[in-house]
Amino acid sequence: MKKYQLMAPGPTPVPSEVLLAMAQPIIHHRTPQYEALFIEVRAALKKLFQTSAEVVPLACSGTGAMEAAVVNTLSAGDRVVVVRAGKFGDRWLELAKAYGLEVIDLSAPFGQTVDAGRLAEALKSHPEAKAVLVQHSETSTGVLHDVRAYAAATRQHDAILVVDAVSSLGIADLPMDAWGIDLVISGSQKGLMLPPGLGFCALNEKAWRKTKTSTLPKFYFSLADELKYVAKNEVRFTPAVSIMVGLREALRLIEAEGLADVFKRHDRLARATRAGAEALGLELFARATPSPAVTAVVSPKGVDSEKIVAAYSQSHNITIAGGQGEMKGKLFRLGHMGYAAEFDVINALAALEQVLADIGQPVDFGSSVRAAQKIFTEKS
Repeated sequence: MKKYQLMAPGPTPVPSEVLLAMAQPIIHHRTPQYEALFIEVRAALKKLFQTSAEVVPLACSGTGAMEAAVVNTLSAGDRVVVVRAGKFGDRWLELAKAYGLEVIDLSAPFGQTVDAGRLAEALKSHPEAKAVLVQHSETSTGVLHDVRAYAAATRQHDAILVVDAVSSLGIADLPMDAWGIDLVISGSQKGLMLPPGLGFCALNEKAWRKTKTSTLPKFYFSLADELKYVAKNEVRFTPAVSIMVGLREALRLIEAEGLADVFKRHDRLARATRAGAEALGLELFARATPSPAVTAVVSPKGVDSEKIVAAYSQSHNITIAGGQGEMKGKLFRLGHMGYAAEFDVINALAALEQVLADIGQPVDFGSSVRAAQKIFTEKS
């Protein structure tokens, strides 16, 4: 028997406390029990998003929250800036085009990032732009975009900054109010340590003003209608009840660890993973600031990375992820977000050494583990 380990960049492992909470008999969503749950969750979500704004939960994936952000703040023919340097930046582009928006495409090669100066220049050249659509952590490439600088470039402009934080919320610091981010979206299955099924939208006053003029079609994803219910600790439509119960428990775990320490833990896990991969002579894919959520590693020359992904699964019962789109076969990705700890990284790196040896690559056994352990023995 080989113990299963999930090291993919989402979904991520779910803590036993959360699983046990979700296994309790289901409650009805229009009862005092659910109201009490929602009151606690509302307050805890504000702390997690680091905002005084309401966080609207939706029964959907992170992509559903992306769509909700678009249809609630924009109108057909509006011009938007898309910051794009990965598969999920492509998703913003696809969403914008699907709804008839005019796109100013600020792209960079996968593995890199778009400099904030380019965004500032684009907004200066296009004062009519209504929104800037960006990722914080680009899961497909392992890059962390400089959202703080993007917010500074957007702050004095009429356009709102919309940030996809699906793989950064509860993983990398993203103080929504302090940085002046207008709209943050996220999902349940990464830093929040839950199964997929919940999306989140947090809007500041500037973003809510945009909802008053938006004419794109919406019904299920009408955030203005949803907010009326949230303010009363009620729900508009049937929520993902079991996942909401799990969310309360997950938020309690984050609160107990402390948000600052959550960020430190993810940073240590990421640095150790990168150090381990480089100790094996492997190249990191990220050319810009690496994300603390996931490490993207370039496959050895002449090796299809899908073979590495398959070997992890078949030989070690560990799930990791390969490249997406144009990166398929070129890189593999090790997730270390949410319910992840030091020895998860050690196991993944030890398995990597065996995988590389099995496919005929030279390996200095123990080198990746030693490199990671050095990171973990640091005092801060």
